[in-house]
Amino acid sequence: MKISINWLRDFIDLSKLPEQGSPAELDVLLTNTGLEVEGIEAHEKIPGGLRGFVVGEVLTCEKFEVKEKILSLTTVDAGLDEILTIVCGASNVGAGQKVIVATPGTTLFDQEGKALFTIEKRKVYGQPSEGMICAEDEIGIGTSHDGILILHTDLPNGTPAATYFNIASDLVLEIGLTPNRADAASHWGVARDIKAVSGIEITLPIVDSLDIYSNEFPIDVQIEDDGCGRFCGLSIDGVKVGPSPEWLQERLSAIGLRPINNIVDITNFICHGLGQPMHAYDWRQIKGGKLIVKTATAHTKFTTLDSVERTLTGEEIMIYDTAGPIGIAGVMGGEHSSIQPETTRVFLEVAYFKPERVRKAAQLHSLKTDASFRFERGTDIEAKLFAMKYAAKLILELAGGKITSNIVDLYPSPVELAKIPVSIARVHQLMGVKLSADRIKEILVALDFGIENNQAEGFTAIAPAYRVDVTREADIIEEILRIHGLDNIPLSEHLSAHFISEFPLLDKEKVQQTTAISLAAKGFQEIISNSLTKGDYHQWIQKDLTFETVDILNRLSEDLGVMRQHMVFHGLEVLAHNINRRQKDLKLFEFGKTYHKKGTKYIEKRHLALYTSGLQDGETWAQTAQKSQLHHLYTTVINTMKQLGIAQFETSTIENSDVFAYGLQISVNKKSCVQFGLINPKLAQKFDVKQEAFMADFDWDFWVKQEKGNFVYQEISKFPEVRRDLSLVLDQSVTLQAIQRVAEQTEKAILKNVSVFDVYVGKNLGEGKKSYSVSFILQDENQTLTDKVIDATMDRLITRFEKELNALIRK
Repeated sequence: MKISINWLRDFIDLSKLPEQGSPAELDVLLTNTGLEVEGIEAHEKIPGGLRGFVVGEVLTCEKFEVKEKILSLTTVDAGLDEILTIVCGASNVGAGQKVIVATPGTTLFDQEGKALFTIEKRKVYGQPSEGMICAEDEIGIGTSHDGILILHTDLPNGTPAATYFNIASDLVLEIGLTPNRADAASHWGVARDIKAVSGIEITLPIVDSLDIYSNEFPIDVQIEDDGCGRFCGLSIDGVKVGPSPEWLQERLSAIGLRPINNIVDITNFICHGLGQPMHAYDWRQIKGGKLIVKTATAHTKFTTLDSVERTLTGEEIMIYDTAGPIGIAGVMGGEHSSIQPETTRVFLEVAYFKPERVRKAAQLHSLKTDASFRFERGTDIEAKLFAMKYAAKLILELAGGKITSNIVDLYPSPVELAKIPVSIARVHQLMGVKLSADRIKEILVALDFGIENNQAEGFTAIAPAYRVDVTREADIIEEILRIHGLDNIPLSEHLSAHFISEFPLLDKEKVQQTTAISLAAKGFQEIISNSLTKGDYHQWIQKDLTFETVDILNRLSEDLGVMRQHMVFHGLEVLAHNINRRQKDLKLFEFGKTYHKKGTKYIEKRHLALYTSGLQDGETWAQTAQKSQLHHLYTTVINTMKQLGIAQFETSTIENSDVFAYGLQISVNKKSCVQFGLINPKLAQKFDVKQEAFMADFDWDFWVKQEKGNFVYQEISKFPEVRRDLSLVLDQSVTLQAIQRVAEQTEKAILKNVSVFDVYVGKNLGEGKKSYSVSFILQDENQTLTDKVIDATMDRLITRFEKELNALIRK
């Protein structure tokens, strides 16, 4: 939000501040009160602000000719220590003239503010020249270049040209307005905070009396929607639409608004000056002389001021006349309701609309206006009539005319001001410093709060109508604190608190961070994607979805219309984005959420998703490049599970999936908790991923609960491990997990690891058979294994494999 310092001075005398309202002073003052100043920039009507241009006097003028050109060698008094010698090419220069001089070091700009060149001391056709006598276009106040500008003034030489032309520069504050500070969305609102801190009173325009000429052109107003809390209006006849005066154009230009005409400019002036959005109708465009505030009729077509036809949903508050809708309340008027050059009669509207209704309408139609910005945060319902009277007064002054209707002020249910009990002890407790009761009340009164039920232990604070964000005691204490100043709260040597929360037994964020660090160490890079996605995506993976999709009511776009039900969508988008930019070897991970609907119940799940594609490791002289395969991802999945405290699990193949072409599902205690495999090429192709990509999807809500946090460290055994190998001929349906399960059930004490180092399938084994070469690592933590113990263990394993897996042991 932009705030002009010159405009701010209309409300409060900044010269009474210690530093006369310097930009640096206002920066600190406003930031300390919660209105953070994010930037300060100069606004100049003329580019460069006429810096370096002064009033001067031509003392002498001698003509000389160069290459058939008549030039003048002049001496000029520019109010400097020395008289300037200037070569001038204008034919109308002469001794005794008052002129505008660009002194050495002055930069000239074009009309767009682009620097042209800088005046320097130099020689012109052999003559010294120490400045420039200027024409209109060289100063920036006009376009004429027929000759130098001759002044008629008694101002002393050296007077800044900005003083002569009465060109005032301005400074504009860029304030980062937080959503709760609707009261400060105007110059008046910012001035109120300065008043509260400094004690300098605010000056408001006097608008108590308006001369009503007649009730000849009334507009009948009816409110049929409770979303309109107040509606004020009146008619003015005989206005003349034209350019605004310079002061008004400057106010608007300073904050980035384009002046349009005197009527529209006044409505913008009221909006940004008082924080009260308003609308001026062309009276003759209001059909039937009636305005009705009511809920929109669904599916009605309506064209707004920006000439875009919109379809109403039936939830908007609309302004109707007898012929149909003419404005979306609080957002934007209709194309036929605006002020035209030929308009001579206007109807002013200043109203209050419920913030949530305005915000919904603005979101539905993707409209963000200065009016909706303020309405959806909450405007001051008590200031509506004042704002309308001030606007009417300005129109009468700047556009002429006379008031030709009685004032309309429909206020069905006057607002009840919030009354909030405040405990002095609670103020001290939350602020961490003791203020006197008188000081506390003084701050609140300066903020326009009322005080009643005064007691030694506390009082009741009455919030002004414009402080829609203040509803409880903590809000009152926050107001006291921000005006007293956080910098004025001393820190004790021993910090303490009256309340300490219990630490959670399980720190979910720490588990996630530890896992992320581990994956990063394995070469994975973290990605963060949007939880919103396209609704069409879910149609492609129907076999993998068991819940309904969660739709966004006020969607930003069709591409962000639903909450995602699967992590694969954005994973493929990221893979495609990188692969299309020749980054083809990828290992990625993401912590994210999916969202589901089951009847009327909404479900939110957390996930850890891993993605690999391209080469598993970089190509080097020491090893052959190898494409990412399922077993590479399997290794990462198992290591991650072990890190989280799970070593016992069951696996099964993934069947009938739209997401995976093939893959495995890991279950713990019959609970499915990880799925991983090759992403279905048909699905990948839809995202323009043309190379194989693998994905693992962890049910992170399950896994984060498995992490115990209590690590037990064990000393490495001093006794050697022993390896024994077996070659097992098995049915092709037997899995490695089955071999591991049988082995672990047979020997729990000294069996440390079971792994396959070769698989063979061939005709000589027989149909439906395969051969696994399996290694077994044996180790005793307390003694060296003897051959007798090793042989006995292997015999038990062979017996169990033959009995339970129908294995043939190859010798």
